[in-house]
Amino acid sequence: MTAEGREPARDAAWVVIDTPLPAAELTGFCRQTEALYRINPFLEIESWKPSGHGAFRASLRNHSNDQQVRLDASVRVESDRAWRIDFAEGAKSSTRFEVEPLPTGSRLTITDEYRVREDAEAMAANEVDRSLHAWGVAIKGFVERDRRWGWLPLYRFYMRRVWLPMTPAGRRIMFLVLVIAVADVALVALGFGVYWLEALR
Repeated sequence: MTAEGREPARDAAWVVIDTPLPAAELTGFCRQTEALYRINPFLEIESWKPSGHGAFRASLRNHSNDQQVRLDASVRVESDRAWRIDFAEGAKSSTRFEVEPLPTGSRLTITDEYRVREDAEAMAANEVDRSLHAWGVAIKGFVERDRRWGWLPLYRFYMRRVWLPMTPAGRRIMFLVLVIAVADVALVALGFGVYWLEALR
């Protein structure tokens, strides 16, 4: 259920995440639509073009269902903490975002609503976006890391200008490179430590 307690539309999927951010801060962050979509670990964004008044057109590959997707979308603000992205075509009719303040932070509810088919035909399995849960987890991790490490010089610059524009595959490769680099440094440090201990004998 959404933060207001309303049942989503019949053909819908939703994810709810709690964050340590104040509601106003989380809302401001989530209204950066392109950055929010780029956080999704299953979406490879090939192009993103704003078309005025909150509308945008995007071309992307959704690796959760192996679909090439073209979005012709517009943002509709419902209140200070709730807004919706409507899609002109495709199985998904809209994605709704709602932020609710909590005593220890705020809660974000993301709801994907799908078009109800007049002929009652079951939706093809490959039309359903299976990345929603992973997207919610990724958003939670991103804002928590930003809150924890944002004070470091260049951290936010790196995350927004380097990390976000990367493809999901590029991020995984970068992570592996960093892990290998850290392991190399640790091995060199261990070697120097052993050499120094032997030299003291």
